Amino acid sequence: MTGEMEPTGLVGPAAGWNRSSGKSGESGLSRSSGSSGWKGLTWRDGRDWQDVEAIRRILDQGADPHGWGSGYVLHRAATYGSPKVVAELAHRVSDVDAREPDGSTALWQAVMNRRPDNARALVAAGADPWRPLIGGWSPGRLALAGPTPDLFPLPEGELGLTERERAAAEEGNRLVKALGTFHEEGIGLACVAGIDAEEAIRRLEATPADAEFLAEVMESPYDYDLDETLNFVGVTTVPGGCVVTQPWGYAPSMPGIHTRVSRGTVSYGLYANPKSGNQGSITRDGAIEGWDLHPAGGPDADSTPRRSWPTTSSTPVRWPTAAPTSAYA
Repeated sequence: MTGEMEPTGLVGPAAGWNRSSGKSGESGLSRSSGSSGWKGLTWRDGRDWQDVEAIRRILDQGADPHGWGSGYVLHRAATYGSPKVVAELAHRVSDVDAREPDGSTALWQAVMNRRPDNARALVAAGADPWRPLIGGWSPGRLALAGPTPDLFPLPEGELGLTERERAAAEEGNRLVKALGTFHEEGIGLACVAGIDAEEAIRRLEATPADAEFLAEVMESPYDYDLDETLNFVGVTTVPGGCVVTQPWGYAPSMPGIHTRVSRGTVSYGLYANPKSGNQGSITRDGAIEGWDLHPAGGPDADSTPRRSWPTTSSTPVRWPTAAPTSAYA
């Protein structure tokens, strides 16, 4: 689960816009102090963004259609609201393609959060699906890589996805379906390329786990002190490599494991931290290459693709107590 926090920096107005000359594709507006009129609405309560009559009343009472708190109202509605609410706001703002500091528009957010009906409402209000935004990608190209590739008609002269991008998108959608739905909060993973489970177990100097004890742990892992269960992980051979898993903790991405299994190859670690959100790390050939990454967060113009694999059945093992050297806070 991705950690939730309000964006920081100059985003949209709380109220009282100061108009200035903006660059192409930007709103040309800046934030000033004051009440925006949206007090009481929450960031993620869907009920707040589904009722168009309630939103219309708030607007008619003087709420600023552009900004709320530290963000754009339209961006929030595109992510959490109904198509009717999106359409109502889209026709009241001065720039339907206003961009937040990360480069996203409301249309980008609708596509990114898999809200195709909201995306259609924004395009009907004038949003441009083919304007390049983050990393040169437009909302239209983003849609081509997602579950609704026919969301927008491909205009003449627009090449769409390359063969490599299309193959990556198809593989990504396949892997999402293969994983299915499960409770991911608190899980730890290390996705290791090029070695199977047996080799990972050998590198960890691990031994088979006590099946009876582990069954009790799996039934209710948080009834145990972490010191009692941290050294137990599952190791699964999958196409292209193996996955080290721990449903209740961060052990697979600890350097003591992560660096061992990555010798001569690469490993991507994940801890779905219930307190602060997903934490990622990369080790290559036994050395830490990336730390405190944010998998499943917003796209970054400088990011590059990384491939992970689905888990199936796993071999529970226990590694020596001395193996881990540090852990996530």
